[in-house]
Amino acid sequence: MARIRTIEQLRALISDPGPRAGAKLRPALCAQGIGFIERSPFLVMGTIGAWGVELSQKGDPPGFVKVQDERTLVIPERRGNQLALGLGNILAEPRVGLAFFVPATDEVLRVSGRATLHDDVDLCASLAARGEPAMLAIKVEIDRAAFHCVRSARRAGLWAPESWGAPGKISFGQIYAEALEQPEIRAVFDKMAEAHDAKL
Repeated sequence: MARIRTIEQLRALISDPGPRAGAKLRPALCAQGIGFIERSPFLVMGTIGAWGVELSQKGDPPGFVKVQDERTLVIPERRGNQLALGLGNILAEPRVGLAFFVPATDEVLRVSGRATLHDDVDLCASLAARGEPAMLAIKVEIDRAAFHCVRSARRAGLWAPESWGAPGKISFGQIYAEALEQPEIRAVFDKMAEAHDAKL
């Protein structure tokens, strides 16, 4: 397969869609975009920086991401694995990409912007969940927002239960046991992970 190196080669395969196609790319959220975020319980955040390229998932009850205005979002950061790869990236390079999902809805809302980290007490308290304030807040100043069409989700059968396979289970105990070359810790880590998951 020949490598594509130029925009001209790319456009030979994917023709220019014309000026109308870009009309959906907006510098701020529209009313539908705001409503979508208010219904979204899950997003994926892309960052690039000191840790390379990272994708971080965020999830909570719908409305967990606050829309301050059409150009500003605030995302809570909860307790997690403490690696802080995406957060470290933001400190090095503020540009981020967000993909918001709503269950049983095929469209995806994509947002690009610049992020900053904040630990203001009142702001973190306003982002509380399950009785705990956010550890910190990720504020995103929006540069571009657009809805992605339904094709990908429908081709994947993302919200079609009849297309799903059997549920899977990842053993973090196996991951740590292999990485640390300590097979005896697998059962301990898996038990810890199950206990942690049961509290959610």
